[in-house]
Amino acid sequence: MRGPKVSGRRPVEGDEPRRVVLIGPECTGKTRLAAELSRLLEVPWSPEFAREYAEKAPGPLAYTDVEPIGRGQRAGEDAAIERARSHGARLVVLDTDLVSTFVYSRHYYGDCPRWIERAARERLGDLYLLHHTDVEWVADGRLREQPERREELFALFRGTLLALEGPTVPVRGGWEERRRCALEAIEALGSAAPVGG
Repeated sequence: MRGPKVSGRRPVEGDEPRRVVLIGPECTGKTRLAAELSRLLEVPWSPEFAREYAEKAPGPLAYTDVEPIGRGQRAGEDAAIERARSHGARLVVLDTDLVSTFVYSRHYYGDCPRWIERAARERLGDLYLLHHTDVEWVADGRLREQPERREELFALFRGTLLALEGPTVPVRGGWEERRRCALEAIEALGSAAPVGG
């Protein structure tokens, strides 16, 4: 099956598991699709750390929370990558990465810790599945609070990935179409058949 064209620079071949990152505005199906891709492809995945952090926070998040969110996100990514290595998987699925931390920090606070911006560039994923906002927004307490700004956030994600030259495939449409698009993009990347998992 032929997948959509992946825009952006291509990763260097090697033994490291390829990192497929689901990214985009809130409430666009990233977590659901990440878990499903992990199950279908039998590879490890890493959930979004900011969600877990926000659920445990006693009040609204502030700029001072960006540092611990960034550290937790990086640790979760590293753990999933290590699981992929130890199981011989050629792929790992990440429900967002530090690019997302960078975008949200700039969006909410107008700034971002320099190490997060630097690490986002250095740890750029091999494929970004950029989720469009053409799905229904569902309220989820403090975790999903700006449905009217999803298009603005989508433009920020798209612009940031373009500036970073992150290999990007748009994900849009109904659930079946989103799943098909993701699987085709991963196949085009050359990682749909993991060695193990």
